[in-house]
Amino acid sequence: MDGQERIRMGKWETRLALVLTLAVGVLLGTLVSNGVRAARDNPAPGAQPLTVPSPVELSSVFAKVAKDVEPAVVNISTESIVPTRRRARPRQGQPQPFDPFERFFDFEGPERFRERSLGSGVIVDADGYILTNYHVVQGANKIEVKLEGDNKGYAAKVVGYDRETDLAVIKIDAGRKLPMAKLGNSDAAQVGDWVLAIGSPFGLDATVTAGIVSYKGRPGMQQFQRFIQTDAAINHGNSGGPLVNLAGEVIGINTAIVSDRGGTAGIGFALASNIAVEVYNEIVKHGRMVRGSIGITFRNSVSENEAILKSFGTDHGVVVETVEPGGPADRAGLGRGDVILAVAGTPIRSGDDLVNKVAALPIGQPAKLRYVRDKKEREVEVVIEDRYKVFANQFPQEAPGGGALEADTTLGMSVEELTPSQALQFGLERGETGLIVTDVEPGSFADEVGLLPRDVILEFNQRPVRSARDFMIVLQNVQPGSSAVFWVKRRVGNNWVGLYLGDYLPR
Repeated sequence: MDGQERIRMGKWETRLALVLTLAVGVLLGTLVSNGVRAARDNPAPGAQPLTVPSPVELSSVFAKVAKDVEPAVVNISTESIVPTRRRARPRQGQPQPFDPFERFFDFEGPERFRERSLGSGVIVDADGYILTNYHVVQGANKIEVKLEGDNKGYAAKVVGYDRETDLAVIKIDAGRKLPMAKLGNSDAAQVGDWVLAIGSPFGLDATVTAGIVSYKGRPGMQQFQRFIQTDAAINHGNSGGPLVNLAGEVIGINTAIVSDRGGTAGIGFALASNIAVEVYNEIVKHGRMVRGSIGITFRNSVSENEAILKSFGTDHGVVVETVEPGGPADRAGLGRGDVILAVAGTPIRSGDDLVNKVAALPIGQPAKLRYVRDKKEREVEVVIEDRYKVFANQFPQEAPGGGALEADTTLGMSVEELTPSQALQFGLERGETGLIVTDVEPGSFADEVGLLPRDVILEFNQRPVRSARDFMIVLQNVQPGSSAVFWVKRRVGNNWVGLYLGDYLPR
């Protein structure tokens, strides 16, 4: 190889070395740059990336129950015209019926105002029959029901109610068959079972909360109340809504809470569905709950009765304390100190046994009653009577009067005769009686002149009215443009006051 060839080869080697050096530099630069960027963009190099799983049905049972039952749960709003009064403050820790979520007041003068409130209910018949609490519709002049997914309000009427279980049945006419809930057997519920409470707490319709049954058979403040206790969150406005098991069956009607501040405290009470079914069937059949009675009072404390029973020569039964004059027990010859052992073949070991057995017996039918007197067992036949007739002074509104008038187009109100015992209960003088106003149509003449439910009408156009017939005789002479003046007694606070109310009827 000559000199020129060696020079050419040297140049090529130099160029190749430069190219290789540049390539290595670019490669190293890229690696260093990527490393720096990686360190900057990935501060936690050991962490694995998270992924979003495909959608799955997690609480499918709850979701299905809510979807099935919600269409049968309704929102109830009411409007009442009530006299002004100071509200009693509930004692702390005591079960209280739900006050609906919010109350609005429109004052119409010194003695009355309009009160609006909200609650819940559940459709149990496709023709529009709804179960709710009595305190939701109590004293309401106007009741409006809204269905799920339907903003239209439907006017409702009260079919009947039972004050002792705080249940009422109302009806709407929606012009179509409605979805209805399935009633379950509350006796099958067990402590620890999952349940859902559905209703309109705080006016928020179609609200669903979950919890468990925390106690069964909790006694209420009334004789015939038995509650399912639950920790499902229920609040004001849930009144009348259903408590549902995971089979989608209604096992209770939400009725009361224990709360110091008025909100949920994890202790709520739903009236057992088996009781609700019994009351519903009686109301749709008779317009009210019919219960039997023999007309006695007794002491229900088992511990106190043990020594007493022993002294009477028996180890079980109920000791009669008082006998209602003229009642079934009185006519059968029962007296104070008798110990009732059995009714219609059913042994009696407590006052609850006695009341529940007698209340369920047919009205007007005789029942054999076994009892102890002078340490000897005896038997007598007692004819069962309507509890509300036997103790009419204790149930002035439930006891049937001598007659009733439906709201008429002329005056727009309903009235009912007072029995003598009811008259005394309402604070009237002995021998004084009249008609009690049971309903006033909003916007009617009776409403405009200021008549209120539970007013007692003593005179109509200066004529005494002691019966429905007296009222109708005066009403027949009332023509458009003539006067209609009422002398009424009304309870204001703790006193009964007399008022003249009236005006000229529109022509």
